[in-house]
Amino acid sequence: MLETVRYLIGSAGSSGFGSKSTAEDVTDASPDLRSITAIITGATSGIGAETARVLAKRGARLVLPARSLKAAEETRARITAEFPGAEIIVLPLDLSSLSSVRSFVSRFLSLHLPLNLLINNAGKFSHERAISEDGIEMTFATNYLGHFLLTKLLLNKMAETARETGIQCRIVNVSSSIHSWFSGDVIQYLDLITCNKLPYDATRAYAMSKLANVLHTRELAVRLQDMGANVTVNCVHPGIVRTRLTRDREGAAATTCYVAVHPRVVGVTGKYFADCNETVASKSGCNAAEAWRLWEVSEAMTEERREEN
Repeated sequence: MLETVRYLIGSAGSSGFGSKSTAEDVTDASPDLRSITAIITGATSGIGAETARVLAKRGARLVLPARSLKAAEETRARITAEFPGAEIIVLPLDLSSLSSVRSFVSRFLSLHLPLNLLINNAGKFSHERAISEDGIEMTFATNYLGHFLLTKLLLNKMAETARETGIQCRIVNVSSSIHSWFSGDVIQYLDLITCNKLPYDATRAYAMSKLANVLHTRELAVRLQDMGANVTVNCVHPGIVRTRLTRDREGAAATTCYVAVHPRVVGVTGKYFADCNETVASKSGCNAAEAWRLWEVSEAMTEERREEN
């Protein structure tokens, strides 16, 4: 109840920001991001588009992966019309396809750019049961598994960038408070809905994918620390886009931008943020054993299989 009241009145937390802070507010402390290269998935609409706009305003070089290149080009045109000096690269990516993820990474690495920031923002809500080309339930494939593989394939580049620049690199996984709506065994439920052994519940499937984002963050933080990589990963609940008013879009993108670039978040990893403040994920999202188990299963699901001659 107290958290609801604080959200409605927009009172600031320990970070100095709250639910009424905007993406521009939280990036005032990072006005010059010209040394930063950021990949932002799902940047053609909603929260992702506002995240891209504000980071471009601060000077970051943006790489926008998109399934619809037309939509991505339109996003680039809008941003460059507002900020003529913005550097924005558009590349094709369908997160539901593991081969597309690999192709995107190959194209990006061929550009020989640094990578300071990876924002895994894209999300899909499948109203009807659908299966990806890799045989995975579509919501899970798009919201979680594609991002899992994307992150894994880009980790070496981020670690290399951190070593060469001395600047800590950051990964931001965008989840949702809806992750707390899922209870049960993620792997078992995924298998049941993928194999059509249970009636498809779109909301539960979406909640499961968002819980997977939280668990991914937890386990990745552990592995990054074990590697000694100067790369952090945090998860955000970005807020609700209540209307199409610009300020509301900025408010929804504020937490993502705060975790992505604010100086206060240097060295912070494996945490869950809402309204620009660190908070606690659901009980399921804090389960270290399940985070490890999901990682191991995800490794097997994304393993590249080569056909024998």
